Amino acid sequence: MYGAGILADCEPALIGAQRGEGMATTATGASGPGRTVGPTSEFSLFFRVKPGDGEPLRAALGDLQDTPGYRPGDYGMAVSTIHEARFVLFDDDTRLAFITSFDGSWDAYMEDFFTSGPTLELFDVVFRHTEGYDGLPDLAALKGFILDAQETAGAYARNYGGTVKEVRKAQRVNAAFQQVLDHPGAGEALQHPALKPLLDEAAD
Repeated sequence: MYGAGILADCEPALIGAQRGEGMATTATGASGPGRTVGPTSEFSLFFRVKPGDGEPLRAALGDLQDTPGYRPGDYGMAVSTIHEARFVLFDDDTRLAFITSFDGSWDAYMEDFFTSGPTLELFDVVFRHTEGYDGLPDLAALKGFILDAQETAGAYARNYGGTVKEVRKAQRVNAAFQQVLDHPGAGEALQHPALKPLLDEAAD
């Protein structure tokens, strides 16, 4: 039963790979801007920093880095479809880049972002230091501000498949399997030939 469930979870990804869905494409329509690889899209924004706001912007980014969910070792960002996110100040603190990747449609990502509460507040603290930012009274204003700053990547590639949800599930399954291996009675139970591929993978 469990083996069949794992295969069922993996089957869509395997079929997608066979169809070439792992190749990067330019997102269009409902998918929004950016390039996509499988279910994941890249997202790159470039802003001009307001004159004289370089130092307070760096301080705001420092506060962001020390916020739960964003600190090194924390993995609890409010928008759960995000793989990673980075802010980069460059050109003597006159420009700011925000670069991320996320799963699902662009519209769903924007809605999650707008309704995330703490994430939107942190966004406001950072981007009030950029030109063209007048607050985010509604979702339409957020989308407009984002689209004005967005640039589609010339190339985008990933080193693994799967969504954030799938990756986290794989980590949980692996942790549970390691607990099974540590059980005193595991040796005899794992002698079945059907489990050999799993044991070979675990041995790497």
